Amino acid sequence: MSLKSFCVSKMIHNGDGFISGLFLSIFILIHLNEGQSQEADLSQTVRAMPGEDVVLPCHVDPPLDLSQFTVEWGRPDLKPRFVHVWHNQKEYLADQNKVFKGRTSLFKDKLKDGNVSLQLSDVRHSDNGRYRCYNPKEKTEYFISLLVGSVSSPGISLSGLDKSSAGVKLDCRAAGWYPEPELFWLDGDGNIMSAGPAEKSPDPDGVYTVSSRVTVEKRNYNNFTCRVQQRDINQSRETHIHVPDDFFMNESSCSVSISFNVILVIMFVLGVAFLIWMKQQNQTKKKKLTKKISEEQKNLIAAAKLEEEQEKSKKEQKMIDQQINALMEMSEELKEQKKKLNDQTEETATMIDEDEKKFKAVDEEVTNQTGSMTEKKAQGYLKLKEIITESKEKLTKRKQGHQEVGFMTDKLIKRTNDEINKLEERKQEIENNLKEINKQLDQKETQE
Repeated sequence: MSLKSFCVSKMIHNGDGFISGLFLSIFILIHLNEGQSQEADLSQTVRAMPGEDVVLPCHVDPPLDLSQFTVEWGRPDLKPRFVHVWHNQKEYLADQNKVFKGRTSLFKDKLKDGNVSLQLSDVRHSDNGRYRCYNPKEKTEYFISLLVGSVSSPGISLSGLDKSSAGVKLDCRAAGWYPEPELFWLDGDGNIMSAGPAEKSPDPDGVYTVSSRVTVEKRNYNNFTCRVQQRDINQSRETHIHVPDDFFMNESSCSVSISFNVILVIMFVLGVAFLIWMKQQNQTKKKKLTKKISEEQKNLIAAAKLEEEQEKSKKEQKMIDQQINALMEMSEELKEQKKKLNDQTEETATMIDEDEKKFKAVDEEVTNQTGSMTEKKAQGYLKLKEIITESKEKLTKRKQGHQEVGFMTDKLIKRTNDEINKLEERKQEIENNLKEINKQLDQKETQE
C-alpha cells in the first residue's frame, strides 16, 4: 500500500500587510509491504495567528469503500490524544479531547479522493503542537506541526537624559508575542544599534513581553526605530520616533547648566534665610489669625445650630397648622352632627303632637257614639291605649338614641376644642422662639 501527502500554507499577516504565499507542495509515494507501519515526517509546519482557521493537510490513497474507511487525527502529547476521528462514514466524538470540541471537521465531499485534511477553527496558543494523521487499516501515519503565533506593535518612550554622553535614553516595550521574539534598535540609515540584550518575560501561557533601553546621541536626522520580529511565524512589527535637536545636551549647555546650578544654590541659601525671617514675622500673625479663625468657627457653629433650630421650628409650626386645620374640620363636622340631632328632636316633638291629636279624636268618637256607653268607652280606651303604647315605645327609643348621640357629640366637641387650644398655645411658643432666633441671627450678621 502507499501514502501520498501534501502541504498547503495559508495566508499570514506581517507589519506591511497581508502576504499570500505557497510554502510547500510535496507529493510523496512510498510503497511498503502490507501490515508494516510507516511514518512520513517531513517536518512540515502550518503557521497561523490566534482566531484564524487553518487546514492541516493529509492525503491517502482513495479508499475503495468509504463505509469501511477510518482516519484518526490526534496529538500524542494530550490525554485523550484524539483530536478528530472519522469512522464508518461519520464523526466519532466519544473520545475527542474537550479542547477541540466543535472546532474540527473534515472535507466530507473530498474523502472519496483521499483528502483527509483536518480543518481547525478559531486556533489559539494551546493548539500549538505536533499532530498525527493515522490510517489504522493501512497502518500509515503522517505528522505535521501547528505553530500559532501572536504579535503586537511596540511602543517607544523617552525615559531621560544621559549627562555623561549628552544623549537621550529611549525605552521600547512590546507585549503579547509568541513564540519568543527578537528586538532590535535601528538608526535612521537602517543600521542595527548596540543596545545590549533585550529583557524577555513570559506569562503563564508562554506569551512574551519584551523590552529594551538604548541611549542615542545626536545625529543627522535623529530618527530611530524599534523593531520586534519572530522568524518562525514570519512576523515583524516596528515603531519609529524622531528626537528633536533640543533634547540633546552639548558642552556649552553643560557649562551653562553648571553656572545655573551655582546660581540656584545661592538663591536657595538666600531663600532659606528669607523663609526663616518670614517664619518669625508670621508667627504673631498666625496666632492672631488662629484666634480669629477659632472665634469665627464658633460663631459659624452657633449660627448653624440656630439655623437648624429655626428650620426645625418652622417644620413643627407647619405640622401644628395642619393639625389645627384637621381639628377645625372635625369640629365643624360635629356641629353639623349636633344640628342633625336637633332636627331629629324636633321631629320627635312633632310625633308627640300627632299622638295627642289621635288621642283627642278617639275620645270624641267615643263620646258622640250612641248605645251602650260602657262598651263604647271600653273599645275606645283599648284602641287609645294601643296607640299610646306604640308611640311611647318609639319615642322612648328615639329619646335614648338622641341622648347618647348628644352626649358623645358634646364630649367630642369639648375634646376637639381642648386640643385646638393646646396647639394654639404651642404655636404661640414656636412663634416666640422663631422671633428670638431671628433676632440672634441678625445680631451675628451685624457683628460680622
